[in-house]
Amino acid sequence: MGEKIYDVAIVGAGIVGAACAFEFAREGFSVAVIEERAIGGGATAECMGHIVVMDDSEAQFALTHYSQKLWREIADELPKDNELDQCGTLWIAADDEEMQEVFRKEKFYKERGVEVQVLDSKAVSSAEPNLRDDIVGGLRVLNDSVVYPPCSARYFIEKSNATIFQNRAVEITDEGIKLNNGKKVKSKFVVNAGGCWSPEITKDLNVQRRKGHLVITDRYPNFAHHQIIELGYLKSTHSFEKDSVAFNIQPRKTGQMLVGSSRQYGDTDKKVDNNILKRMLERAILYMPSLKSLNAIRVWTGFRPATPDKLPVIGKHPSHENLYLAVGHEGLGITTSLGTARLLVDQILNRKSEIPIEPYLPR
Repeated sequence: MGEKIYDVAIVGAGIVGAACAFEFAREGFSVAVIEERAIGGGATAECMGHIVVMDDSEAQFALTHYSQKLWREIADELPKDNELDQCGTLWIAADDEEMQEVFRKEKFYKERGVEVQVLDSKAVSSAEPNLRDDIVGGLRVLNDSVVYPPCSARYFIEKSNATIFQNRAVEITDEGIKLNNGKKVKSKFVVNAGGCWSPEITKDLNVQRRKGHLVITDRYPNFAHHQIIELGYLKSTHSFEKDSVAFNIQPRKTGQMLVGSSRQYGDTDKKVDNNILKRMLERAILYMPSLKSLNAIRVWTGFRPATPDKLPVIGKHPSHENLYLAVGHEGLGITTSLGTARLLVDQILNRKSEIPIEPYLPR
C-alpha cells in the first residue's frame, strides 16, 4: 500500500483548527491535524471563552453573528465539560456619552435581528448588584454565551476522527506538510490555522501577537450573572500601539470569576507585567468594588493573533494552489471558529456561503 494521502491537513489544534477538522469531517473529508503542543492549548487555553456578537464593522458582525448561530445549533450535543452557558453579555455605560453608544448598539443589533434590551441604572443594579451604584445604564445581549474553549477544541477533534501528528509543521509543499522530524503528511489541501505561529510557515502573513492578561478567582457563585464589559473597552481596542486595560468579567459555571482585560502590542515576553496587571485590577475594582475581597488563585498571559483590519484571514492563499488560511482571529477566535470552518469548506466545495466571504479572503 502507498503512503496515505489525506483530503485535508490542518496546522494547529487550537479552537479554529479543531473547528475546521470538525467541519471538514462532517462533509466526509479525511483529516490530519499537526499540533506540537496540547490540543486546545495556546491562545485557546489562555483566553476568555466568550461567544459574542460584535459590531465594529459589518464584516465583523456578519461573521460573529453567523458563528454564534452555528454554536447554538450544536449546543445540545456539547459535553458537560464544555460548560456552555447562555448568560448573555451586559455592556455597561459609565457616563452619558457611553449611554449614547448603548442606543447606537441597540439600533444596530435590532435592525439585524439580534435580541437586546436597554437597561437603565436601576435595572443594571438589579441585574448585577456588585457593580458600583452610579452606572448610567447598559445593553443586555441575550443570546451571547460563554464556553470552556479547551474542552470544545478537544471535542471537535474527537468528533473529526482526525489523525493527530504531534509534531511541528516546518514547511507547506505542493504535496502537503513537512514536519520537524523530516516526515511528510500528504494531503490534497492544507489549512494553516496556526494562530500566532502561522507566519512561521506562511511568511507573507501580516499576523502580529497581541498580549493579554487574565486573572481567575476562587469559587464565588452568583457574584456576576452576565459577561460584563465596560463600553470604554471599545475605545481601547482601536489602538494598535498603546497599551490599554478595560473592565471585563466572565462568570464560569464553576462559580469562578475570570477577570480581564489588557492589550499590549510588541511585548512577546510571556511573563506577567505587574504594572499592566495592577492597572487592570484597579480598573476592575473601579467598576466592581467588592472584587477586592475575592481571592485570586491564578494570573497568566496569552497572545492573540491580530491583523491590521481586525478581521481574520479566511480562504485560499493567492499564490499557493492547495493552501487555505484560517488565521488572525485575535480575541474572537472562540466565537468565529465554527463560522470560519464553514466558510473554508464552502470555498473548497465551491458552495455559496451564507454570508459574503470577500472581507476575509487572503487577497
